[in-house]
Amino acid sequence: MNLYVGNLSFSTTDPDLKDLFAQYGTVTDVHLVTDRMTGRSRGFAFVTMSSVAEGKAAISALKGKNFDGRNLTVDEARPKDFSSNAGFFSPLEDLPVRLFLSENGKCIRHLLPRKKAM
Repeated sequence: MNLYVGNLSFSTTDPDLKDLFAQYGTVTDVHLVTDRMTGRSRGFAFVTMSSVAEGKAAISALKGKNFDGRNLTVDEARPKDFSSNAGFFSPLEDLPVRLFLSENGKCIRHLLPRKKAM
């Protein structure tokens, strides 16, 4: 079971998380998310437990628990949604706006925010 772990201290390391979650079962993977430019922790991670039962035990035991001075957020990880384009802009979906601008003035480039599904 893949778990999302949030509100981590920036000093928390992969081994720290592995040791913490190992109390509730077998940890098969720990991925502490870091900033690409600085290499510094972004304050969240993904921990994979070997079974659903172990994952649920870790969630119930660690959700809201103080760790390294921060109250943890622990939930089942959701798959990344690529369909929403993560809030980026879509120049193709607003073709009517582009046509209007090109007919009524010079339109070099425009971007409109995409509607997010609720």
